[in-house]
Order: sequence, then structure tokens, then C-alpha cells
Amino acid sequence: MNWSTSILLPRGFRVAGVHCGVKPDPAKRDLALFVADGPCAAAGVFTQNRVCGAPVKVSRERVPRQTARAVVVNSGNANACTGERGIADARQMTELVAQRLGCDASDVLVCSTGVIGRFLPMDRIEAGIADACGQLADSSERLESVALAMMTTDTVPKLAMREGEIDGRPVRVTGVAKGAAMIAPNMATMLAVLLTDAALSPEQADAMLRHAVDRSFNCISVEGHTSTSDTVLLLANGAPASGGRQPPGAHHSVQELLDDVCRELAQAIVQDAEGAEHFITLDVRGCRTRDEALRIARAVADSPLVKTAIAGADPNWGRIVSAVGYCGVDVEEKNISLSLNGVLLYASGAPLDFDAAEMSKLLKMNRDVLLELDLDLGQESARFWTCDLTEEYVRLNAEYTT
Repeated sequence: MNWSTSILLPRGFRVAGVHCGVKPDPAKRDLALFVADGPCAAAGVFTQNRVCGAPVKVSRERVPRQTARAVVVNSGNANACTGERGIADARQMTELVAQRLGCDASDVLVCSTGVIGRFLPMDRIEAGIADACGQLADSSERLESVALAMMTTDTVPKLAMREGEIDGRPVRVTGVAKGAAMIAPNMATMLAVLLTDAALSPEQADAMLRHAVDRSFNCISVEGHTSTSDTVLLLANGAPASGGRQPPGAHHSVQELLDDVCRELAQAIVQDAEGAEHFITLDVRGCRTRDEALRIARAVADSPLVKTAIAGADPNWGRIVSAVGYCGVDVEEKNISLSLNGVLLYASGAPLDFDAAEMSKLLKMNRDVLLELDLDLGQESARFWTCDLTEEYVRLNAEYTT
């Protein structure tokens, strides 16, 4: 994709991504800076892992807020499990940015991603922040640079944008994300920064972000491992070009834009999953509650046996149905029907005849897989995205630090 023509920043934001030496390869950027020209409403959603990175602890204390000005991100080092020194380093990162912007350090949010249990090289970080501040711009090239600077094992930068019109004025939502492994619901080893020139209160931003995340980043899984560093941040500056305060009800339109951006970024993470050869969409329908549908989806998505069957193009549907049975939802075989790529394999608790060899051939030939689980318990549903589990995933993660 040609980012320079397709992905634009919202009005009133500038960004820069640089290499400062956290990563040893000088060709790889490792520090990203997002800056708003004026104060923003800000909200954040963070990992539910009780072992969380120092930047998560620092940023979580600072949102929601009305006066946010920036987000600073480093990759290559998670600054997690680093004790009081890690907290001090995360705070120092925000102070270094604040000094150059002339704002309070509490108005700067911070994220880190990478290897756990190593201290940040703060001398390099300080030089990188100075470099990034000198390169801030609102160009698409700078936007791509921050996406590259957030990457760890990602193979491609992840950006998305949606534009709309509210009361005759343009509104834009742009998002940047990273993530390829240690991906699990609530949330994943992923970072995302979302920017909009819509006018939102901190309370609106918080509610809208949680709505979007619950239907995107909390509906993806690679291997079910919840990270220490997961963070999704939303900054809304209400730029004058967007018309300032939005008319009543306008936030519903912004919600749609935000939902779309988050969904695209979440799917991009699964598409880029380490070693993955299949992208799996999982639809669960006919449950009593959405929570039941999500519990079923997560059980199937996180099952190593389901993942390896799809990796091997083996239409072993029994693994999928059995995962439904152990997820904690009150269900019996007779309540379950299953289709794979549009072919009904199991209906109301009974197996159906199908051409296993042809189904295997189709799995080998197509990267996209659709699993549809239909129950007869209610009207609620959920959509979830995951991938297969391959030998390449094992190799990449066996050699991650060595």
C-alpha cells in the first residue's frame, strides 16, 4: 500500500519515528512520538495481566484526562518487570517530552514494547526524544515512520484511517498499531495509538474507546498469551478545522469511524501473526448473551488442536465442537451446528457426510478460513479473529532472545 496517498493524520497532530539505539540494527526505527498542537481529551485501555509494564502503570494513572499533549513509544524493550527503576524511567520519558513541548509531564503518555526484564538505555532514549521532536511533521511519510518505530516482530506497519462529515465539517480518525504474537483477548501484545480531530469529552472518549476495543482488539488471538504491555490510547483534539464542539449525537458518527479503524488494525495484527498461514474468522451465533458467544469463540480460537488442524489442512471438526463443550457455557451437543468455509459439517448434534479430501484441498489453497458455530440458545452473537499455529511460530518464539 502507498501510505503517502492513502493514510493521513487528523488535523492538529504531528508525528515522528526515529532510531535511537534500543534496537541494535541502525536501519530499524525504535522510538515514536505523537504530538498534538493543543490539549486533547485522552482515554486508554490496558492489559489485564497483573504483571504489567512500567509504562502501563504510568499511563493508566493519567487517563481519562482533558489536557493530553503527546504519546511517546519505544520498541525493542518492554520496560516490564523492571521494578522502581522501570517506573522512574517511564516517567522520565514523559518528562523529556514535556520539557520540549512546554507542558506538564502528566500530559504525556508512554508505551514500551519488546523484551521483558531489561532496563531501558535512558541515555539513548533521551537522545532519541530530542531527535524525534526535531523531526515532527504532519506528513504521511512521518506517519509511516512512527508505525515502523513501533514494530517488534511485525513484518509490516499497521495503519488505518476513516473520514466522515459531521454537520458539514470533515472529521478524521487515524490509528497506528503493532502486534504479531503474544496476542490474546483482554488484550494482546499490541500497542495502538488512535488520533482524531473530533471534539470529545474525556468521558466520551473513554466510553467510545472501550466500545471499539471490545469489538476489535479484544476479539483477536494468536496463541492466547496476554502480554505485560498492551495499551490502546485515544487522543481527540477537537481541532478548529473540524468545527470545534460537535452537535448533539455526533459522537455516534465518530464511534462508527473509530470502530472501523480499530477493527481494521485488529485484523491486520492477526494477518501478520508470526508464522501464520491461515487467517480465521470465527462467527458464533445463537447464544443467550454476547459474553457466552465470546467465551465459545475464545475457547476455539485458543485451542492448539484447532489451530494445528487448520495449519495442516485437516478438517477435524471434532476439535472445534469439543472446545465449545469445555468453555464453561451451559451447552449440549444437540445445541451445536458447525460449518467450515460454508460447508455444514455438524448439525444439531449429529455429524454430516462431506468430502474430507476436497475440504482439505480447499484449506490448503485458501488463506482465509470461516468457522461458523450456530447454537439454538438465544439471539446473541460475536465475531472473532485468529490464525493457525505453525512450526514457524514455534521457531520464531524459541529463538526470540537468543
